Amino acid sequence: MKKKFTPRRAPMLLLVFFLLLFLAGIALGEPTRVLEQAWSICLSCIGIG
Repeated sequence: MKKKFTPRRAPMLLLVFFLLLFLAGIALGEPTRVLEQAWSICLSCIGIG
């Protein structure tokens, strides 16, 4: 007697939710902002900026 496989819903819903948040962040330009901050921090750390 084998059990029938039933996928769990909670992990799938969480993955979809976080994917939507990820895509919203990209649409709002967050990666560019993070890179700008990293650039300015790195320049100030080495004494150029």
